[in-house]
Amino acid sequence: MNEDRSPTAGPARLNTSVAHNARVWNYWIGGKDNYEVDQRVAEHVAGMFPVIRAVARADRDFLGRAVRFLAAERGMRQYLDVGTGLPTVDNTHEIAQRIASESRIVYVDNDPIVLVHARSLLTSSPEGVTDYVDADVRDPDAIMGRAAETLDLDRPVAVMMLGILNFVLDTGQARDIVRRIMAAVPSGSHLVLTHPTFDAEVGGEGNLAAMEFWNANATPPITARSRAEIASFLDGLEPVGPGLVPCSQWRAGPDAAVVPQYGAVAVKP
Repeated sequence: MNEDRSPTAGPARLNTSVAHNARVWNYWIGGKDNYEVDQRVAEHVAGMFPVIRAVARADRDFLGRAVRFLAAERGMRQYLDVGTGLPTVDNTHEIAQRIASESRIVYVDNDPIVLVHARSLLTSSPEGVTDYVDADVRDPDAIMGRAAETLDLDRPVAVMMLGILNFVLDTGQARDIVRRIMAAVPSGSHLVLTHPTFDAEVGGEGNLAAMEFWNANATPPITARSRAEIASFLDGLEPVGPGLVPCSQWRAGPDAAVVPQYGAVAVKP
């Protein structure tokens, strides 16, 4: 991370009395950056919707496959990771810079816990750059303005939006956020997306009750969407095969399980 733009944390923003998604997700994938309240909510949700741990792992594995594909097969050297969550093993910059050490990555999140950890954990190779933007997904203009300090927006960018649009409850607003971000990057840029679903054909019907509990006991509020609604986020883009599928099955082995979390990679023509 560039030292002149390293983040500082405002302790007044940090609330450890209410479960927060970044910390609960960290717990589900085996991390240590969470509190007892996060663990209690995580266990309750997992009791209602046992597949959630598999979803968390599948989402993380999808991230790895997608970044390796983009770096090795599409030659992507710039990444904008919106809603990165708490740093853990094999973050976007680590995967990308193993393949191309000159890769430049900007992480975006507005969780103060993520902010606290960003300086120490989101490091960079000497040849590349890793930076962090403290911003809300609902403010794409601010995100792109800050990202332009590190990324060359005249060159293709891989926009990573894994498990973030589900926190934008209005589908029209979520669609507009994607449109505005992708409008700010050139042809050849890619969108990488995951999103939970309630579609029964992929086992998502249990998401509804689990998310209702979550919204009453944790923050921020969350929603699931149908495949058709999620597909609308790709409007104007060209999906890379196999298209919009359960993220566990995107370019995975033939025995990959099905999880109620869709994933896709799409290119801007």
